[in-house]
Amino acid sequence: MRIIIIFCLLIITYSADAQVKLLTLHDLDKRLSNGKDTTYVINFWATWCAPCVDELPHFEKLRLANLKKPVQVLLVSLDFKSKLERAVIPFVQKNNIQAEVFLLNEPDQQQYIKRIDEKWSGAIPATLFVNQKVRRFYEQTFTEAELKSKLANLN
Repeated sequence: MRIIIIFCLLIITYSADAQVKLLTLHDLDKRLSNGKDTTYVINFWATWCAPCVDELPHFEKLRLANLKKPVQVLLVSLDFKSKLERAVIPFVQKNNIQAEVFLLNEPDQQQYIKRIDEKWSGAIPATLFVNQKVRRFYEQTFTEAELKSKLANLN
C-alpha cells in the first residue's frame, strides 16, 4: 500500500514539474518559427500579479475553444526562477491550469522586454498574438470576449 501511495505522489510531482518548463527567448523564437500555420497567444503573467491571475481563466477558455484549430495558448510566467518549485508549480496545480506554462529563463529583464516588443514598458499582464502574417502586442488585461475578438480579428 505504501508503495502505491509513494508511486502516485511521484507521478503527481513529475507531472507538475513537467507542466512548467523553463523557457528562453531563443526557445520561444524557435517554437514560433516552427509553427508555420499556428497562431500563438502568449500571455506574460506572474503569480503575484492580481490582474494576471484574474484573467488566466480566460486564456484557459480560449485554449479549450480552439482545441481543433491551429491555435496555441502559452502562459509565460515572469516569476523569479527561484520561485518555480515554491510558487509557480503549486499555483499551476492549485488552479488546474492545462495550457502550456513556462517560466521565462532570461537574466536581463530589459533585453527580453525589448525583444518581445519595443513599446512594452514591462508591465504585466501583457499578451502577444503572433502567426506568420501578424504580430500584435497588448499591455493590458483581457476579458474572455476581448480575447476571442482579438484572436478572430488577427488576419
